Amino acid sequence: QVQPVESGGGLVQAGGSLRLSCVVFGRTFSNYAVAWFRQAPGKEREFVAVNRLSAGTTYYANSADSVKGRFTTSRDNAKNTVYLQMNNLTPEDTAVYYCAADPRWGLPMAVAASYGHWGQGTQVTVSS
Repeated sequence: QVQPVESGGGLVQAGGSLRLSCVVFGRTFSNYAVAWFRQAPGKEREFVAVNRLSAGTTYYANSADSVKGRFTTSRDNAKNTVYLQMNNLTPEDTAVYYCAADPRWGLPMAVAASYGHWGQGTQVTVSS
């Protein structure tokens, strides 16, 4: 059973930082693409960032234009964990952040339907 579990959300002032963690319980974690999505009240769920195996032991990371330069992902395969470091947060970043994981290749990484395993979400609130 593959189950992502997020942690690290909270309340922060604008300009501050948070680091979210996603632990993916299951086998062969190193092969999994792990992505972050977020959903603000009244809005659709949107892609934030992804971290997945590229070739050999090289990992590929990408992020949405709205967070590029502020948010970065990293992973620790020994801990089955992917991190989302969020810097220079703004009130527009307020949302529930979800971690999603999937081992399949060739699927569009910024599309929610590409991921078969989802966490429960963690709230991030940025005050102005």
